[in-house]
Amino acid sequence: MATTELMTRLSRLLEPAAAERGFELVAVEQAGGRRTPVIRVLLDRPEGITIDAICAANAWVSEILDQADPISGPYTLEVSSPGVDRPLTRLGDFDRFAGETASVKARVSGGRASWTGVIAGTDGTTVLLDVDGERVRIPFDDILKARLKGVVRFDRGRDEPRDDL
Repeated sequence: MATTELMTRLSRLLEPAAAERGFELVAVEQAGGRRTPVIRVLLDRPEGITIDAICAANAWVSEILDQADPISGPYTLEVSSPGVDRPLTRLGDFDRFAGETASVKARVSGGRASWTGVIAGTDGTTVLLDVDGERVRIPFDDILKARLKGVVRFDRGRDEPRDDL
């Protein structure tokens, strides 16, 4: 998957510290302008993540970045959960989230470059996506950006109609 050199360097710097503290480093992203970029660090845990965990993570992420000083000039640090539009950054994410809807943008030499469909897993290093009744095969290394589509379900755990509306 394509990424910038700085984001790769920051991921390598933060990933061991995240794992040591029981976090999954989902992604490191850069947003904003050139003057004051926003460095967004997305963390998760198998049991989910709380605001208290994010606050604690902000302290150690900030400390690591201050010590390593990999960014020249000022920047804004955001540490958060990946949210409902979680980035899919690793090949294994496409197996983990099989059955979920995702949007994928890829590098292509011609034809279609973006799709929205249901993740059908992987085949080797190829991502499988079901789009409008067709199976699309996208080489993982060609994916520029992939995210779960922000679908929020409020399942009540039962099939009977609600009477409180």
